[in-house]
Amino acid sequence: MTIGMEREVAGPAAGSRPVIGAGIGPGTGRGAGIGTGTELEAGARRTRPSRARTAERRRMLGEFIRSRRERTTPEAVGLPPGPRRRTPGLRREEVAMLGGIGITWYTWLEQGRSVNVSAQVLLSVVRVLGMDDVERAHVFTLAELSDPEHLVLPPLVAPGIQVMLDQLDPLPAVVVGPRWEILAGNRAYRGMIGDYTQLPEPARNLMWLYFVDPEWQYLSEDWADTARKMVAKLRSATAADAGDPDREALLQRLRAASPVFRELWEHQDVQGMNGHLKTVRHREAGDLDVEVLHLLAGDQRGTRVTVYTPRDEETRARMARLLEIAPRSLAHLAHLAEPVRTVA
Repeated sequence: MTIGMEREVAGPAAGSRPVIGAGIGPGTGRGAGIGTGTELEAGARRTRPSRARTAERRRMLGEFIRSRRERTTPEAVGLPPGPRRRTPGLRREEVAMLGGIGITWYTWLEQGRSVNVSAQVLLSVVRVLGMDDVERAHVFTLAELSDPEHLVLPPLVAPGIQVMLDQLDPLPAVVVGPRWEILAGNRAYRGMIGDYTQLPEPARNLMWLYFVDPEWQYLSEDWADTARKMVAKLRSATAADAGDPDREALLQRLRAASPVFRELWEHQDVQGMNGHLKTVRHREAGDLDVEVLHLLAGDQRGTRVTVYTPRDEETRARMARLLEIAPRSLAHLAHLAEPVRTVA
């Protein structure tokens, strides 16, 4: 697994207001240090549209839809079984009739021919053939279309994940959801950032804590630069779930609570979720020079396991202290997460 790296260095003194739009180093791209995406890492390559690639996707889409048609019985869609059939499952004309689409168009779709496929028409085919959520996602991926009614499931943390996190002690580790919510963490992580379990769910959020908890300006060696990158990463993730009410509620609270966040959000910067090098300044354990790794958590889109690994033996020894000290109380931040009241 290859993890992209970026170095976070020297930041503002604790309690000082970060300077937005500060200078950037070479090779970091335009606009507040966010990369432009024009430079590729070693070994990376871009895939470009081609007739062969498009034809292969159409072929795969047609074959998959045909396989599901052949598995769908007339009884499953409310049709009489009728006389003996020459082909298994539904006939093409039956799928077209039930989906309200043309038989010629549907035939060409199964044959992988060049036809214009809209999301709504494809959704009709998916419904007629009774596809489950995984099959449905596969169809829309092959068609290179967004599902207009895609299912958004709340991220879940299996018991085995918590066992893994606990086994990683004294390396701080946390499971973070697609909206940067803290879903689970180990003892070392609570020792590093504070006891987030004291907070109500809306406040158990890394993005929220980073902008409303003044202590983070001390913990993060370069608070202002990291703030820019975090907001850019949040905006990148927003594209996948545009209009999600929980994400919109988080954005509303952040804009109301933090002028810095509000200014950074207006920059429209985007950035990927890369691993990076950083220094966490802990008042009791000391400076922790770490490599931050992000690991995808199964098939839950946007959910990741973040692990802070020591870059030297001194940091490894200091991490052991995180298990001995009492986690910093965060109870005083609970009231800040109350919903923003709007005046009609």
